[in-house]
Amino acid sequence: MAELNGRNMKASDLLVKCLEKEGVEYIFGLPGEETLDLMESLSHSKIRFILTRHEQAAAFMADAYGRFTGKAGVCIATLGPGATNLLTGIADAFLDKSPLVAITGQADLKRIHKESHQYIDIVENFRTVTKWNGRIESPDVIPEMVRKAFKVAETEKPGPVHLELPENVASMEVDSMYTTMIAPIRPRRSSPDRQSLRNAAALIEQAQFPIILSGHGVVRKDAGDQLQKFAELFCIPVVTTFMGKGGITAESHCCIGTLGLARDRQITDVFSKADLIIAVGYDLVEYAPKNWNPNLDKKIIHIDFTTSEVDLHYVPEIEIISDIRETLELLEGMLSTNKKSECVIAMRKDFTEGFEREGTVDSWPPAPPRIIYGIRKVLGQGDILVSDVGTCKLWAAKFYPVYRNNTFIISNGFASMGFSLPSAIVAKLVNPDRNVVALCGDGGFMMNLQDLETACRLGLNIVIVIFNDNSYNLIKWKSERKFGTSFGVNYTNPDFVRLAESFGAVGMKLKSSKEFETMLTEALSKTVPVIIEVPVDYGHNEIIYGLL
Repeated sequence: MAELNGRNMKASDLLVKCLEKEGVEYIFGLPGEETLDLMESLSHSKIRFILTRHEQAAAFMADAYGRFTGKAGVCIATLGPGATNLLTGIADAFLDKSPLVAITGQADLKRIHKESHQYIDIVENFRTVTKWNGRIESPDVIPEMVRKAFKVAETEKPGPVHLELPENVASMEVDSMYTTMIAPIRPRRSSPDRQSLRNAAALIEQAQFPIILSGHGVVRKDAGDQLQKFAELFCIPVVTTFMGKGGITAESHCCIGTLGLARDRQITDVFSKADLIIAVGYDLVEYAPKNWNPNLDKKIIHIDFTTSEVDLHYVPEIEIISDIRETLELLEGMLSTNKKSECVIAMRKDFTEGFEREGTVDSWPPAPPRIIYGIRKVLGQGDILVSDVGTCKLWAAKFYPVYRNNTFIISNGFASMGFSLPSAIVAKLVNPDRNVVALCGDGGFMMNLQDLETACRLGLNIVIVIFNDNSYNLIKWKSERKFGTSFGVNYTNPDFVRLAESFGAVGMKLKSSKEFETMLTEALSKTVPVIIEVPVDYGHNEIIYGLL
């Protein structure tokens, strides 16, 4: 039998050793009776266990870790309700293409053929929201299954995987024959097909008004510098998805806005002029192509790591399946440098002036763009804004200028409320020298507020800006637009200042729009988490659709 520190090695020890081999820094989660052996093994590891107050938060943290680092984030939970609580965060990682490895405990194998306390089939439960998942039924297969989990999770397009470890397997002794761990190998992607490149170059040369649609793949693979060089060299306007913000800096004269809202007038006006869409790192889940190609009249070039999804409104003339950066670099050498879309600067001005105009209005209560404008003024270009889901996300995703890769983080594909606080915690953990702000609606904040204690325990100075209007505003607003009235959307909130103080955080409440930048600057100077409550006026929501 294999030995570890003078005792026989058990399966949970081997699993932890395999995680160390994969370079795991953090594991986020909650302990349980069926994970006792695994937790004991972790207690002897150099991996840092981050105890959360809810499994959903642990999964969001693993999701965010994957986005910030490109390496799979790891979360852990026990069987039954512990495992099912992970599901929302795992689904979020699945639709937003975040590498994640979830590990759950399970009942003894001798119990799972019959009705048993807290037992449900988690492997089957997770099947539709993971790239791969499986049950470890023997210690012998742990090195292979762990290596496969990380390889599948991190391979483009990345996503979540799941490993289940039954409690009796976790405590089994390991035969030394099966302790050989498999070293991580990073495969190199093949170069793009040259004929496809030549065909794409010919299409671009023929186009009268090409547009680059930049998606999350550009951010994920840090290909923004090459994209910017390409766009500026040929003066082609770039529109990003919500998830693609920061793939090209907002300072570029080719970056003209963000799409992600159906019936957005500004985006509709731009796309109505286009005869060719160069989709780079774009996933259909980011924004449905029927919204920008309703008449099926756009020629499309698809540049990505995988082939395109089948969609009537997204039928590419050419698909180049390879590394995005190399594809753009090689394509650049095949094109002439004549200007393509001369009106790009005028279009950019239309977007930027709208944000400046609305963001400097000191009304009370403030409208969302005033606060988003203030956040942008205070934060440096490398600082991080994490937005929750709701009306606050629409405002931020539409207007917040992003200058560097991976500095604006949202839940988009699954669009799960409660995302921002756990993700901001991880943003600060892995970027301790950067300022981190979480932007929340009151509804989204209350869905995961318990992990404010986690932020306090870890001593992380994150600032949580809460838009408070005592309602689920996005649904309220959409209901009023559709029916002229709303139902079931109003509630009361706690005193957020006193709530923050009860956790050991600092609470502040904005009382004048002009004070916001000063208040945020002070909050960022603290050594503990800070909540800034902002009474908000959503009365001009139509602006985000370019309708006013």
